[in-house]
Amino acid sequence: MNPERLSVRKGEVPPQRTLLDKRAIVTEAYTVIPRGSMTDIVNSRLPFWEDTLLWVLASPIAGFCSTFSHYLVEMQPGGGSSNPETEEGVQSTLFVTSGNVTLTVNGATHKLECGSFVYLPPSAEWTLFNTGAQQADFHWFRKPYHYVKGLDEPDIIVVQENDIEAYVMPDTNGGWTTKRFVDKTDLRHDMHITIVSFEPGCVIPFLETHVMEHGLYVLEGKGVYNLNQDWVEVEAGDYMWLRAYCPQACYAGGDGTFRYLLYKDVNRHMSFNHR
Repeated sequence: MNPERLSVRKGEVPPQRTLLDKRAIVTEAYTVIPRGSMTDIVNSRLPFWEDTLLWVLASPIAGFCSTFSHYLVEMQPGGGSSNPETEEGVQSTLFVTSGNVTLTVNGATHKLECGSFVYLPPSAEWTLFNTGAQQADFHWFRKPYHYVKGLDEPDIIVVQENDIEAYVMPDTNGGWTTKRFVDKTDLRHDMHITIVSFEPGCVIPFLETHVMEHGLYVLEGKGVYNLNQDWVEVEAGDYMWLRAYCPQACYAGGDGTFRYLLYKDVNRHMSFNHR
């Protein structure tokens, strides 16, 4: 894992002579936000966060995602928050892509670095600060926790990607792997964040069509995604949102590993409350 490849946002506004970016796509079935769209004029700030900027990649609004939000966050040295979450009942997942971050959760302190993964249940009391000398970058997934009578909240998780054994997909000679940060048999969890990797030439050999909503951030390399019958090239720093049942497949399209961070909702009954 090359840490420099995980922080690929281009912050500067392009010069006036630049052709308009033609890769941005918004449809009812999927959205593609290219890395060039994440400039410094479309960032945001949050209450009680100091020296921190974020780009909202996914938001539960009409016509877009329905289950989660996803932020790309840049935190300057000394920046952070002692009151990071202001909404009740929300769980969080963090994935650090550069820098050194100190997490304090329920009185325990953890030093985070590139590749650190954190799961925080809704009841967790936590703070997060950049304790290094360089900018820290991380992904922040937020989702209202779907409580089920008889199931407790999930435990706090703090792990390092390098310590997670990759699951090798069948008949791929190790070319298609998934790193699962959460035990998929643990039904307390209602979302999974994984890292999916493809070596050059490897593919998803069928059009997945399923109820799980997806958010995908390309961490490394280049690939070609089939999204609702459209073939779309994506590269490190691009983001994709896929609605439920959007047909999807991909192949690694470059000369190196194609890797992405993947969100999906899991392990709950289909709700009728929205009707």
